[in-house]
Amino acid sequence: MDRQFGKILVTGATGLVGSRLLPRLVEAGYDCFALVRGKEVAAGVTAIDGDLFDPATLDKAVKNTKAIIHLAAVFRSPDTDLIWKSNLEGTQNLIDAVKRNSPDARFIFASTSHVYDMNNPHPGREDDVLNPQHAYPASKVAAEKKLRESGLNWSVLRFPFVYGDGDGHLEDLPKHVVAAKFHPAMRMSTIHHRDIYTAIMMALQGIMDGRVVNIADEAPTTLYELLQLVGETLASSAEPLINPWYLHADVSQARSLGFQASVRTVYQALQENLL
Repeated sequence: MDRQFGKILVTGATGLVGSRLLPRLVEAGYDCFALVRGKEVAAGVTAIDGDLFDPATLDKAVKNTKAIIHLAAVFRSPDTDLIWKSNLEGTQNLIDAVKRNSPDARFIFASTSHVYDMNNPHPGREDDVLNPQHAYPASKVAAEKKLRESGLNWSVLRFPFVYGDGDGHLEDLPKHVVAAKFHPAMRMSTIHHRDIYTAIMMALQGIMDGRVVNIADEAPTTLYELLQLVGETLASSAEPLINPWYLHADVSQARSLGFQASVRTVYQALQENLL
């Protein structure tokens, strides 16, 4: 890829995903800009000082943009008002700015596979009726709807548990699993940062246009095994697993579009020192 593609604006550039995605985009030759509030960004990225709640800065940020990768979100916070304000109102403000200034831009929205019903009878599919249980996925569903109805050229990528590149996310998992009292046999879909880049590249090329797409690797892994990978032990249980498909995403559509994870399992990531 070369810089003739044009300007790409990334929100959430300094977050868990953005800070690992941007260097890969720069290395691929994309002309990357980042919407930030006084923070440093990766080498080769142009910082634009702005805020999702300041329309004037958004207008400047999105002007002449060919693609927007919207990663900014509030996830684990007890402040549900902040979650809704950031994830829904912030997204709406960005949509409005794009419509005013770069209506032909491709708008790529990072969502979550947590949107699916806990009692789903199969792995979560993009056309399932959604029933998110918490503010974060519920706000993402609402934001997805706003984008789909915006008239823009959009795509929505629903990511599962993200890990790798030394982000510490996997190491942070045990306390959340224990607090939620999850069954040790529950399998959770995962995705490595390297394959978030793979999916974003496909979206930039237009392969995901007008679609909601689950993105995950090839092997949902039990929580028992995931915790073992970071040296923690989850209490064993032979009790029936009540919600066997919760946190498990169906990636059939992504595969049909040509997506294939290069880090196929967490065990491959461990073997190749990619954790």
